[in-house]
Amino acid sequence: MASTQKVCLVTGGGRGIGAATVRAAASAGYAVIVNYAHSESYANDLVAALKADGGDAIAVQADVAKEDDVLRLFAAIDREYGRLDALVNNAGIARQGVAIADIDFERLQAVFATNVFGTILCAREAVRRMSTQRGGFGGAIVNVSSVAAKTAGRAGETVHYGASKAAIDNFTVGLAREVADQGIRVNAVRPGPVLREGGNPQPQSYLDTIAKRVPLGRIGQPHEEAAAIAWLLSDEASFVTGAVLDVTGGM
Repeated sequence: MASTQKVCLVTGGGRGIGAATVRAAASAGYAVIVNYAHSESYANDLVAALKADGGDAIAVQADVAKEDDVLRLFAAIDREYGRLDALVNNAGIARQGVAIADIDFERLQAVFATNVFGTILCAREAVRRMSTQRGGFGGAIVNVSSVAAKTAGRAGETVHYGASKAAIDNFTVGLAREVADQGIRVNAVRPGPVLREGGNPQPQSYLDTIAKRVPLGRIGQPHEEAAAIAWLLSDEASFVTGAVLDVTGGM
């Protein structure tokens, strides 16, 4: 039997923008699935905190770059809740910077498998469950892109990453048009530089250098990206689909 509560899946939800989005979704009344690939302790701690506050949440391990894992993730949602109303495709990787002339196929494949194929696979499974033409209640999908999609990454470092995120922008617009008559809205958020939460903090000198590139003069916080995502999921954005929203501090 399907849950009467709306349900939201956040991929890569254990840390950073993902964790902030999980908190925002829970505050909006969603039951939340916190997906993680490797950050088990972060995901479990987040779920425990949400439950302590009276929320409904579960953590599910799955690598979105692997189709079998994606299918297992959505099967867990079917068993636990019997519905899905919102998907935030946040999982993504950049890998260490490298020039295209020096990039190896394994690194290229890993970035596109997670950032592009993982996003498309999760969107496919979400549409199968949300679509009013397939018995769903409708819903909303938000894909997390990057300012690198607009700037084409940094030369000599992240051109491949920028290309993967540009694919997400294009996919967002195309899918929005494809499922508009099925009760599903699809949008994207393009984060700019964002501070990391927990473990392996960036050196202050690096943060200062990045902040100088941002017109607002500072690096963003995960909760600022999450607020934009939560708005796009909400009924307040009911006439918004196929949009790619910059949350970049002006970059």
